[in-house]
Amino acid sequence: MKKIDTSLNDAFIVEVDKYKDERGFFLESFNSQTFCDHVFGMHHLFVQDNHSHSTANVLRGLHYQMINPQGKLVRCMVGRVLDVIVDLRKSSTTFGQHIKVELNSPEKMLWVPPGFAHGFYVMSPTCEVSYKTDQYYYKPGDRTLLWNDPDLGIEWPTQTPILSEKDKVGKTFKECEKYD
Repeated sequence: MKKIDTSLNDAFIVEVDKYKDERGFFLESFNSQTFCDHVFGMHHLFVQDNHSHSTANVLRGLHYQMINPQGKLVRCMVGRVLDVIVDLRKSSTTFGQHIKVELNSPEKMLWVPPGFAHGFYVMSPTCEVSYKTDQYYYKPGDRTLLWNDPDLGIEWPTQTPILSEKDKVGKTFKECEKYD
């Protein structure tokens, strides 16, 4: 297992070993002891697994929870996505900054810390994204940051993605709630 730091505080990429032969492949996608010792350096409890299927040109996000903020361990099981996270923690030296990471194999994961908005754009005919969360989904705390807010400066592969109604009316960075 390899931990790769990103330019955002507390966000990182995790790559696990993949063993391939003529039959296919095997990988250990998650092992609490190994992951917590090697990646977090402490015990970390995940409480919920989520899985989504999307088609080409779908953009999901940028989502976050103000109440019970979720940390997410995200991976793309099938297909390719451009995963984007934005630091919404006022106390962070990377507040307001974002990164983009292409996720295109089950052995590469992105840790999205609590206090970040998260979204992804589908760059393949279909995709399946799976992620673990360290807090339960809490609808009253659910928020959406506008995916194409010019103040964020995120360069998406398209300006005409397929969006949910919720994602069409997200708040701008200036308007959105942020974490202290």
